[in-house]
Amino acid sequence: MSNNTLEQLAQTLEERKSADPESSYVAKLHHKGLDAILKKVGEEATETIIASKGGNKEEIIYETADLWFHSLVMLSHHGLGPDDVLNELSRRFGLSGIEEKANRKK
Repeated sequence: MSNNTLEQLAQTLEERKSADPESSYVAKLHHKGLDAILKKVGEEATETIIASKGGNKEEIIYETADLWFHSLVMLSHHGLGPDDVLNELSRRFGLSGIEEKANRKK
């Protein structure tokens, strides 16, 4: 998935955020509020873990796509987008995990 795909998806999610909840799944999630969005993120994380344990690559990809999608909805709820996360990953790139974690405590 390219950054362009993430950007297009984020833009679509923003547009649907204020749509009629009867016509848009994303609008329905936003209408129900943060707890409903977080519940979906949790469900999709669990399904991704189960798929990974099962080892079926197609299921892993499918469930991870659901997890990413719902994570993007959550970010959108907070006025954030994929670039915010990608910028953080870029900041961390080249740091060891131990070094990055130590820097968070400062």
